Amino acid sequence: MASLLASATANQPIFEVLGRSSARREREVALADGLRLVQWRNHGGRMDYARPGHHTLSVYLQGGHDTHLVETPGETGSPGCHCVLPAEHESHWNVAGPLRFVHLYLSDDAWAGRVVRLLDAEPRAITLEQRIFGEDAVLAAWGRGVAGLDWQDPAERLQIDALSQAALDRLVLQAAKPRLRERAERSAGGLSSTARRRVLEFVDAHLDSAELSLPRLAAQAHLSEFHFARMFRTSMGCSVHDWVAARRLDRARELLSGSALPLADIAAACGYASASHLSQRFKLVLGTTPGQYRRLLPTRRQHLPAS
Repeated sequence: MASLLASATANQPIFEVLGRSSARREREVALADGLRLVQWRNHGGRMDYARPGHHTLSVYLQGGHDTHLVETPGETGSPGCHCVLPAEHESHWNVAGPLRFVHLYLSDDAWAGRVVRLLDAEPRAITLEQRIFGEDAVLAAWGRGVAGLDWQDPAERLQIDALSQAALDRLVLQAAKPRLRERAERSAGGLSSTARRRVLEFVDAHLDSAELSLPRLAAQAHLSEFHFARMFRTSMGCSVHDWVAARRLDRARELLSGSALPLADIAAACGYASASHLSQRFKLVLGTTPGQYRRLLPTRRQHLPAS
């Protein structure tokens, strides 16, 4: 029976198998490099995956204590554990819910490209191995991190993208031989002045768009995402996401003080999903709302010293 079920789902993507089951897709977002992030909820059932044709990183958010592979019923999951399911793997699951988890899907070509960019190695030499109910604090933090963000907000999608790229970098480094891993992890200096200027100008020119993904910014510096993120932090003293978030807020302040644009238009021009999201960020960072900030501006100008 197991072989019949496996052949029935052979070469079917995992998200399609789940879509035909009792699992429910709560939300999803497309990321750079063809990555796809999906959050699922499942209340139980039998799952059979057979050579899905793509790699999957899975992290449990809730439940999993009664979920196991058919052949190893004594080994069950838990919140924070992760599974790595390579493109050619086969697995058969008994799922007992409620279970909530995130899946990050990537193609074999995307994996190969990441190996080349990160390790400068032959992709066939770096194999992604199956892992069931692994324990890794970094990957657990990735799952919690992306689950806690707004997937529809352009400003937060950059952070989701950066977190997911870093999670995949970790999988590549774990799969690499020690020599290659040490070379990739070797400390590096900051960005060159030319690369830094090009990246910062690109950020300022695209604050209103979805083009501010980590791969797109790394391409401006002609670096892998892994090395770019490290070198950017060395140069700027903060993460790429923190820099972009600060520049978006700076742009919003400029538009509030220098224009009469409605708040919704300012939010769109700065890459926020809505006026309410801009207000939330403004209040969190500056302790005031955009409307209060704008109303105070005339009073401030009256007290500015004459030049």
